[in-house]
Amino acid sequence: MWLALSLLFFLLPLNVSSFRDISTTKTCFQEFSDEKYQFNSSGVYLTLYHPRSLCSPAPLPDLPFSTILVHDNSRVTFFEARLSKNVSTHPGSLSQELATIPLNPGTSVGTANYVTRIGLGTPSTSYVMVVDTGSSLCWLQCLPCSVSCHKQAGPIFDPEASSTYRRSSCTTSECSALESATLNPSACSRSNSCIYEASYGDGSFSVGYLSRDTLSFGRSSFPDFIFGCGQDNEGLFGRTAGIIGLARNRLSLLYQLAPSLGRTFSYCLPSTSSSGYLSIGSTKAGQYSYTPMVSNSLDASLYFLRLSSISVNGQPISVSSASYVSLPTIIDSGAVITRLPSAVYSALSKAVVAAMAGAPRAPAYSILDTCFKGSSSTLKVAAVSVTFQGGATIKLSANNVLIDVTSSTTCLAFAPANSVAILGNTQQQSFSVLYDVGNSRIGFAASGCQ
Repeated sequence: MWLALSLLFFLLPLNVSSFRDISTTKTCFQEFSDEKYQFNSSGVYLTLYHPRSLCSPAPLPDLPFSTILVHDNSRVTFFEARLSKNVSTHPGSLSQELATIPLNPGTSVGTANYVTRIGLGTPSTSYVMVVDTGSSLCWLQCLPCSVSCHKQAGPIFDPEASSTYRRSSCTTSECSALESATLNPSACSRSNSCIYEASYGDGSFSVGYLSRDTLSFGRSSFPDFIFGCGQDNEGLFGRTAGIIGLARNRLSLLYQLAPSLGRTFSYCLPSTSSSGYLSIGSTKAGQYSYTPMVSNSLDASLYFLRLSSISVNGQPISVSSASYVSLPTIIDSGAVITRLPSAVYSALSKAVVAAMAGAPRAPAYSILDTCFKGSSSTLKVAAVSVTFQGGATIKLSANNVLIDVTSSTTCLAFAPANSVAILGNTQQQSFSVLYDVGNSRIGFAASGCQ
């Protein structure tokens, strides 16, 4: 932890223009010192950080927004391939001892997913992890990094330093469950250790040994937690140690903690200037408005819901009700830009442009074709509300509607979908979102991240 904190100072140039950053850094230090795991009989509460926040324990570099959109497209392209069952393969291997088997590309994780901390091992050590609702397997980098480890904030997990660590053999039930969690078949080492492969749409991947150890949140622990101990980890993972998967799969964090905490989690995704939370098991169910969690045979692990209407300044946009359900729709913590069926997007774009007729237009930016000169904080932004099946509605703030792509240009944070619609994280920011898997429903509350 202290390595991550000290690096923040070295990353900030000490000049007059950095006073705001220095002030933010001081706030971050206070936040780090105040941060603690909260655990009681009803759940676990973890602090969640925006991937590009200075307060993140593993902040990403300041990337141009065009780069973020490239990786956002990689993630969306993967979901499209995954739901069409047309996922390509590419070879990958760990070392000569381990079998070489094909890897399927998965979601892009490097630029848009939020991060938190977990404890692992005995004695417990803290690790910064990406939180991803589109992934199932949890994994982190492990010594001796037989092939490759990327640079991470804090120490790399050392299996030999944990008295409760053990590898899973090839005959275990968790090894048999790997393919449903990673979309890749498991392999077996010469010493009968189960090998996992987690691969992602941007070319990133992790390969290593499926393992068990004690997961901890402060003083509370969960023995025999199943995770991947990565020996070859390459790609866009930032400076995080690995990934926490929250999808609907027996190997995800949610399902492994379910016997103790139930199959419920919630989060509030923060902006770059604040922190949010991930809560597993503990909810205030009455504060949410709900939409059914839709079953879809295309992929049982993803979270599907159903759009029913969108309004701009209180008026429904001009599109048929059938257009909203013309594509399957998922909710995802990692996609930045919300994708809508093309007819719905076109109607939304026209309605927003009409409602903001006084705002000067700007050229299209990458996939974003509805852009304005200025920023979301300086323009009078149209009021957009999104309603889901059952009546659950999110009333979007200016920062949920527009996203600043440069210092002088802001764009509608929506784009047309090809074959899958996605509720992305820009529209989810500052809402409390509840995944009540046990009751097959998703809840929204405009409670902020406090």
